[in-house]
Amino acid sequence: MQLILPFPPSVNGYWRATKTGVKISARGRIFRSNALASIYQQLRCSPPALLTELDVHLVLFPPTRAKRDLDNFQKALFDGLTHAGIWKDDSQVKRMTVEWGPVTKEGKAEITITDFKPAGVQPAYRVE
Repeated sequence: MQLILPFPPSVNGYWRATKTGVKISARGRIFRSNALASIYQQLRCSPPALLTELDVHLVLFPPTRAKRDLDNFQKALFDGLTHAGIWKDDSQVKRMTVEWGPVTKEGKAEITITDFKPAGVQPAYRVE
């Protein structure tokens, strides 16, 4: 499955602290709503949830050249995919690769989801 979603907020902008605990920020809720609409538009329906172990490849196309940490953007994307019913839970993701694409007006995230195929088991050491 391949999807293109809006560029996500970083984990730092996704959450907000309140008197009652940590909650998804307004920015995070807007992203999730836009991601849901984008998913339904691309798939033309609410998909049945994937139930297997998954391998996810992300290419993030930032909207500007601002310095960003690559590891700060998966949470909003994965929560959006869970909320849309793409998978039952993001704990199903057993492998994830993430890379930067070129700067793109408004930014975007390209996501490819496939079944997870574990690499062959490698011994901890080799005896000769």
